[in-house]
Amino acid sequence: MVFTEEMKSTHTILVPNMLPMHFKIICRVMEKVGYHMELLETSGPHIAETGLKYVHNDTCYPAILVIGQFIDALQSGRYDPDKVALILFQTGGGCRASNYIHLLRKALEKAGYGHVPVISLSMTGLEHHPGFQLTLPLLKRVMYGVLYGDLLMTLVNQTKPYEKKRGSAQALADRWTERLAQEMAHEKANYRQVKANYRKILDDFAALPVEPRDTVKVGIVGEIFVKYSPLGNNHLEQFLVNEGAEVVIPGLLDFCLYCVYNNILDRKLYGMNKKVQLAYRVAYKFLLGKEKDMIGAVKAQGRFSPPTLFTHTIDLVQGTISMGVKMGEGWLLTAEMLELADKGVDNIVCTQPFGCLPNHICGKGMMKPIKAKDPHINIVAIDYDAGATRVNQENRLKLMLANARQNREAQQAARQEAAAVRR
Repeated sequence: MVFTEEMKSTHTILVPNMLPMHFKIICRVMEKVGYHMELLETSGPHIAETGLKYVHNDTCYPAILVIGQFIDALQSGRYDPDKVALILFQTGGGCRASNYIHLLRKALEKAGYGHVPVISLSMTGLEHHPGFQLTLPLLKRVMYGVLYGDLLMTLVNQTKPYEKKRGSAQALADRWTERLAQEMAHEKANYRQVKANYRKILDDFAALPVEPRDTVKVGIVGEIFVKYSPLGNNHLEQFLVNEGAEVVIPGLLDFCLYCVYNNILDRKLYGMNKKVQLAYRVAYKFLLGKEKDMIGAVKAQGRFSPPTLFTHTIDLVQGTISMGVKMGEGWLLTAEMLELADKGVDNIVCTQPFGCLPNHICGKGMMKPIKAKDPHINIVAIDYDAGATRVNQENRLKLMLANARQNREAQQAARQEAAAVRR
C-alpha cells in the first residue's frame, strides 16, 4: 500500500533500530515536518524467531531481524495496524539495499498485515510515496543528525572505558541526544548552531571524570546493520568495554560518502551522464566539508582522537582491492580495516551476517592480503545468524582480546630491549 498525504497526519511510522543516537535525532527531524516516527528498541531472541516465521531461513540475518522487529511490533498490541506505517532505509544498490522492501511486504501478507504501508527512504527514488517527500532542506537536517550521532558515538567510545562513574558517558550522550533532538524539532536548524554544539559537546565529555586503565583498542567493521545495531551484534560494543577494551567504529558519514563517491566513480567505470555526476560531485564536496569541520572541532578541543578524513581512507585502500567492488559495503569494508590499522588500532572484529556473500568476500576474504601487508594486525571474523550461539561468539572475542594483550606485551618488551641496546 502507498503512503498517502492523508496518512501523514494519522499514521505512526515505525523505524528499525540500527544506530540509536543517530536515529532518535533523525526521527525528531522528521517530526518537525509533520511525520510521527517511533524508533523500535525491542531486542531479544524472540525478534529473530518472529522473523524466521515469515522469512525463509536462507535469507540474510539483517533482513530476518528487521522484518522480525517490525512484525513483532505489529503483533504486540501497542499499535493500531490501521494507523501505522513502516519505513526502510535503502541505498538502491544490490541485495538488502533495494530488495528488502519486497521481502518485507511478502512477510506482512503472510502475517495478515498486507494493508500496512511500507515506505522506501531512498536517495535514488526507488519508489514514490505521495505522503512522504524528501526535500533538500530536510535532507540537510537529516545529515546534521548523522553528524551529531557520529560525534556522540566517537566520544562515548573514547570515554566509556575510562569513566570513574560507570554509565556517566552514556548518560551524557543520552542527555545530548535528547537536547539535540529537541533543537532539531523545534528550532530552525542552521550549520552555525551545529558547529557551536560540537564545541559544547566536546567540552562536556572532556569534563567527565576519568582515570587511566589498562585497555586495548578494538575496531569494529562489517555489514552495516550488524556493525552498528545492538540487536544485530548481541551488544558487541558493551561486551568489549566490559572486557577492558576501547571500541573504535568508523562513523555513518563514511558510508554516506562511500555511496556518493561510488556514483562519481561510475562516470569513469561505466560512462555515467555528466549532469548526474555533477550533482554527486556537489553532494560529495558538501559532505566532505562537513566531515572536515567535525574533525577540526575534535582536533581543536585536543582531548579526543578525531575520525579519519574520507579522502585518506580512499588513499589507504588503493592497490589492495578494486574500487569497482561495490556490492554491500564493498571496498569500504576493506578500507575501514586499513584505516583502523593506520591509526594504531591493530585489533579488529569483522562482523559477518549469515547470507551476505559480498560482506564475506570484502571482509573475511580480504583478511589474508591485509595481514600480508601488516602481520601485526589481529583480525577475527565473527558470524552472526539466527543459529549462532552468543557464548561461541563471546568466546572467540575473548580469545582475540587475549591475543591482543599478548601481542602488546611482546611489542613493549621488544621496545624495551631495543632501548636497552641503544643505551
